[in-house]
Amino acid sequence: MKHVRLCAALAACCASTLAAAATPVANSYDMLNGNTGSYHYWDDTYTGAGCVTCDNASLSGGLGQLTDGIVASDNWFVTEAPGHGPYVGWTLDPTIKFHFNASTNVDTVKIHFDDADGAGGVSAPSAVIINGNTYTVAEPAGSAPFWFTANGVGFTGNDLNVTFVRKNAWVFASEVQFANAVPEPETYAMMLAGLALIGVAARRRR
Repeated sequence: MKHVRLCAALAACCASTLAAAATPVANSYDMLNGNTGSYHYWDDTYTGAGCVTCDNASLSGGLGQLTDGIVASDNWFVTEAPGHGPYVGWTLDPTIKFHFNASTNVDTVKIHFDDADGAGGVSAPSAVIINGNTYTVAEPAGSAPFWFTANGVGFTGNDLNVTFVRKNAWVFASEVQFANAVPEPETYAMMLAGLALIGVAARRRR
């Protein structure tokens, strides 16, 4: 009976570890809407309250282009023409507050930015501020859009603030993703080996 209880405890531990490795998903985010330039760079699929066709309107309680899974494949002047493209663009340093329904662990934040090398005043940001900590964005080679990854965020809670600090007149983002720390493969191997040994011992005693 002790072995059965121990197996159950280890199985629960494995399940807990696997759950911890899951990808956190925000239930909503609040922010100021994007701006207008050559086109409208609004979050026009946003599902919450606020004017989605107004520059810098306060948006709250919904989800939109930053979490829809659509990642821009090219620079803003290609994907945004004639408007309603995958980017949200700002002429200010936007702060996006992501809400999670339950207390959530976030170890990594990934953000997909445009880097048009200054075309139309659009460049990669100089930094990203996450939960009060500043992460410098290294200028990527070339002018292609890119993923910026901030590791070791160490956030636990319901509301996570992310601010984009502009280097140029505009900052453009198409997607934000989150991840937890994933246990090393050796951790899973040790758990499985322990379960196997306990199972063998239990069978021998019977």
